[in-house]
Amino acid sequence: MTAPEDRFGDAVRAALHHDDDARTSPDLFTRVVDSIDADRLRRRRRRTVALLWASALILVTAAVLALTPRNSKGVLAMPWWVLELATTAVLIAIALWLGPFIKRFGRAYAADVFHDNPLTGKSYIVLTDVVYYLIFAAYILFTAHFEPADDWRSFVGDVTAAQVQAEVVRIGGILLIIGVLHGLNIVLMPVLGRLFSLNRRLPPGSPAQRPASDDADERSIYRRAAELERAADDDRR
Repeated sequence: MTAPEDRFGDAVRAALHHDDDARTSPDLFTRVVDSIDADRLRRRRRRTVALLWASALILVTAAVLALTPRNSKGVLAMPWWVLELATTAVLIAIALWLGPFIKRFGRAYAADVFHDNPLTGKSYIVLTDVVYYLIFAAYILFTAHFEPADDWRSFVGDVTAAQVQAEVVRIGGILLIIGVLHGLNIVLMPVLGRLFSLNRRLPPGSPAQRPASDDADERSIYRRAAELERAADDDRR
C-alpha cells in the first residue's frame, strides 16, 4: 500500500474505534458554510447565464421578425444574405461555446495522461486550442458566400429551400469535423503521453528514480489541481 492509502486507513480505523486523539478541525464548520455559499453562488450564476441566453434568443427572434421585409401578401421575404450572416453567427457561437466546454472536461483527462510531464500536458492543451480555432476560422471562410449560389434558384434574391439546406449542411459539417478530430485526439493522447514518458526515463547508470509512492502523490496532486481549476472555471461562469 502507498503512503496516502496508509493514512486513509488509519483515519478510518480511528473514526470507527472512536479514537480519543482524533479531534474535529476547528474551522470545519466555516469550510462547510463557505462550500455551501460557493455552491449557491455557482447555481445562481448558472441560472443567470441561462436566463441571459434565453433573453438573447428571444430578442434576436423578435428582431428578425420585425426587421425582415414582407411581400404584398404579408409573408416574410428574407434576403439571402440575412440567412448567410445568421449561419455565420451560429458557427462563431458554436466555436466560442464548444471550445471551452471541451477544454473544461478535458483537463483531468490530460492531467492523467501527462502525469509524468505536467508542463507538456498544459502546452498540449494550449496547442490543441489553437488548432481548434484555426479549423473553425478556416471552415467559416471556406464556406462563406458573397453572392447567391446558382442552385438556389431565386430571381428576387430571397431565401429558398436550397439555401436553407446548404446552411444546415454548413453547421453539420463543422460539427462532424470537430467530432472526428476530437475522437482522434482522445485516442492518440494516451499514445503521446506514453511516448513522452518513455523519453523522460533516465539512461542506464544514472541515479535511481523516485519511489512509486512519490509518483502516485504527484499524480494525485496534479489531478487535484486540475479539479480545482475546473471548479474555478465554474465559479467564473
